[in-house]
Amino acid sequence: MLGTGIVNGMVQTAKNFLGSFHDAERMVTVQYPEQRLPIKENYRNFPFLVHDGNDPDAGLRCVACKTCETECPAECIFIEMLRDPAGKPAKRPKVFDIDISVCMGCQICVEVCPFDAIKMDQIFEIATTDRFNPLLLKKEDLIKSNDYYHSLHPIEASEVDARLEADRQKKLAAAAAKAKAATPAAG
Repeated sequence: MLGTGIVNGMVQTAKNFLGSFHDAERMVTVQYPEQRLPIKENYRNFPFLVHDGNDPDAGLRCVACKTCETECPAECIFIEMLRDPAGKPAKRPKVFDIDISVCMGCQICVEVCPFDAIKMDQIFEIATTDRFNPLLLKKEDLIKSNDYYHSLHPIEASEVDARLEADRQKKLAAAAAKAKAATPAAG
């Protein structure tokens, strides 16, 4: 019969509408900002930089390889490598800026980072009346601790820490084996 799909859809809509008044779980209105829904662990918004230890600058995981800057489709990441007085690269960023007015939260920078230095934050209340300076996040604004990362994404952060520790142990074992092979054999 012609129109049965529309009739079935209207009946289902009426059931949901009328049933929502009697079932507390089906009441979906949240009085934001007084009430807030919990944010899911896999929610992502804008990137931030992770540092290990107590010193944010010394423990920064980013080595300014510029992979994220190169791969960013919105071209909103700007990196300049720090150089020592002799002009040699210091393997840490002097400038690391993200223009969040352009960033689309695609997470490509996170996926391509070989050092697990950049992760996605859950901050979304960034409205401002000035469209320029407050939306250009500098390195100092982006650096957050590994503990903060664990508070946002506990499962993912634990996996990353385990992988980084395994890599560190492999490097230590390789260095020890190389040192052992370099020492003359006593015999």
